[in-house]
Amino acid sequence: MNSEALRQLFDQVRKKRLSPDEAVERLRHLPFEDLGFAKVDHHRAIRQGMPEVIFSLGKTSAQIADIFTSLAAHGGNVLATRATEEQYAAVAAVVKDVEYRSLARAIVLKRDRKKYGKGVIAVVSAGTSDIPVAEEAVVTAEMMGNTVQHIYDVGVAGIHRLLSHREALAKARVIIVCAGMEGALPSVVGGLVGVPVIAVPTSIGYGAAFEGLAALLGMLNSCASNVSVVNIDNGFGAGYVASLINRR
Repeated sequence: MNSEALRQLFDQVRKKRLSPDEAVERLRHLPFEDLGFAKVDHHRAIRQGMPEVIFSLGKTSAQIADIFTSLAAHGGNVLATRATEEQYAAVAAVVKDVEYRSLARAIVLKRDRKKYGKGVIAVVSAGTSDIPVAEEAVVTAEMMGNTVQHIYDVGVAGIHRLLSHREALAKARVIIVCAGMEGALPSVVGGLVGVPVIAVPTSIGYGAAFEGLAALLGMLNSCASNVSVVNIDNGFGAGYVASLINRR
């Protein structure tokens, strides 16, 4: 439940369309609901402007379904990242209108379609192999109420591909750049634009790439001052931070 939903609830009580007891029942699980194996934070959207997101890795299908059901009961959008098709099937059996975004490995329930972002978030991938991480960023930003544009397979090995999108990059309010190998692309993008660039190192590359560590270190040492970096393969974190910036 976000602050707007809470305001509407109080307004219904004021107008006597909802009894105080009914309102208390709806608020009963604030600030969190204890499921035994998880304490679901229903207060997070009020505190932080964004609802709790389910990290599916390491959880059973039944646990994902229970947490997803709990979040869905309080309205708004629900997102589960790093989910399998088996976990999606368990959620779809108990929650209506959920979708599985296979490239992003995300389960989504989108009910709030309001745009909270002030501009466009551009999500850029260096190569096709980086698209799954980029798609996690796309889904996250979209679920948090942003207009998102993706620009894929524009790595530095063919820099003319990136330069053909300069106009789109110039119009973006925040840019997320996902790259593996040596991780050079965020620095290049950072040198072309005057907005925040969030770099996401991916675990794509041959042996000396060390599963994304080389890209991470390269991005941390970027000479483009508008570049900040999230963890390896953390498309969700990039999409979340970009959403916060885009709301300002």
